[in-house]
Amino acid sequence: MFDSLSDRLSGVFDRLRGRGALSEDDVRGAMREVRIALLEADVALPVVRRFIDSVTEAAIGQQVLRSVTPGQQVVKIVHDALADMLGGGTVELDLAATPPVVIMMVGLQGSGKTTSTAKIAKLLKDKSGKKVLMASLDVNRPAAQEQLAVLGSQVGVATLPIVAGQTPVAIATRALAAARLQAVDVLMLDTAGRLHVDQALMDEMQAVSAVTTPRETLLVVDSLTGQDAVNVAQNFAGQVALTGVVLTRMDGDARGGAALSMRAVTGQPIKFAGTGEKLDAIEAFDPQRVAGRILGMGDVVSLVEKAAAAINADDAERMAQRMAKGEFDMNDLRTQLGQMQRMGGIGALAGMMPGMKKAKAAMAQSGMDDRVLLHLDAIIGSMTPTERRKPELLNAKRKIRIAKGSGTQVQDVNKLIKMHQEMARTMKQIRKMGGLKGLAAMFGKGGLGAAMPGLDQAMGPGAMGGSGLGGSGLGGGGGALPGLGGMPANLGDLLKRR
Repeated sequence: MFDSLSDRLSGVFDRLRGRGALSEDDVRGAMREVRIALLEADVALPVVRRFIDSVTEAAIGQQVLRSVTPGQQVVKIVHDALADMLGGGTVELDLAATPPVVIMMVGLQGSGKTTSTAKIAKLLKDKSGKKVLMASLDVNRPAAQEQLAVLGSQVGVATLPIVAGQTPVAIATRALAAARLQAVDVLMLDTAGRLHVDQALMDEMQAVSAVTTPRETLLVVDSLTGQDAVNVAQNFAGQVALTGVVLTRMDGDARGGAALSMRAVTGQPIKFAGTGEKLDAIEAFDPQRVAGRILGMGDVVSLVEKAAAAINADDAERMAQRMAKGEFDMNDLRTQLGQMQRMGGIGALAGMMPGMKKAKAAMAQSGMDDRVLLHLDAIIGSMTPTERRKPELLNAKRKIRIAKGSGTQVQDVNKLIKMHQEMARTMKQIRKMGGLKGLAAMFGKGGLGAAMPGLDQAMGPGAMGGSGLGGSGLGGGGGALPGLGGMPANLGDLLKRR
């Protein structure tokens, strides 16, 4: 998300950072470029004006212009202003009420209300341990109620039984009664949408709200609609007592104008961002982290959270024990590839790491994407259990068989074997350096590039931004992906063959 805006702003601030001193004209010139970038990102004009005025006023102060690092100071001011534009801080769902707490989902048809309802219900069940009941009030769209029931079975959340012929208000009343009888913590109401905002829709929302008294009324908006999303939000905010916004399809929104405008237009915080089609692809919206991503500062906190969710504790313990012995076979490599896939793939990881913008661009230019992880997994999957445990058995005849079984070339199998050899060699080096403690010390002295010297050359000169992955904390905090450094040296070559 925000790729276009991030690229434009990075160019502006790289020029500012490259100067030892800044004049007021330098700052004003940079702010003109920022203004154009925001408008091209589809940010609402009044929001852009307020943003530029406040940032310019702060950035041309004598304390900034006469500081030792004026360029960095301006970036800090812009970061804080972006975070403030996005809402300042994370605002969680307000569930501090007598159960069942009602959450009403509103929005236009096609905005992703039903899927977002199931995603949030799953989040509440899995992360907060809440007992949730979902009810569809959409009697207009064909099979809308059946769709929510299917999603409910997929995420393990109960849905209200369907009774044909009932009105939305009658369904809401029945859902509230059922939630009380079943001692439900949270009742989620998926209301009907329209192709456009009309008074009949608003009257229906208000009638449902009157009988259920929702604690949260969340507006679901498709971020890909840009300025239209802002207009929809304005219409809803004028007639429904909104408490927050859910932005869907943020993973496909390269401009980000809807997100940057939403807080100012509705006066309500963005509480969730949908980041994919899977039912766990939703995250709490954190303005500070998003501002950091926009300015290319990475998002290490999200990276660590993804790692914690993706990495099985038993696998991590087994890997740590094998690392202590300097052991690393194809099963270990396959485990790490799976962890990368569960964490969002190569591109998602690179986007969260500080200083990885250049590396991510280099990967995109070379045609590298997450298909390579599937190809590597297919090659390992075509090996016998004995071959995975003892890769040294892989002779020419076995390689031909594996290549045919995985739909790849023998050269691809050879590259995977070479990758494994490099990573196994790294494991032995880690053991010689004193295990994880020694590795952490090495990270502190020079980042991953110092611990695994082939990585910078593999990704391109300066791609790792000095401190590299090690400076971001990945691996040094517990060796979750200890052999990752040997991987990029061969990923590009593998994909170039596709």
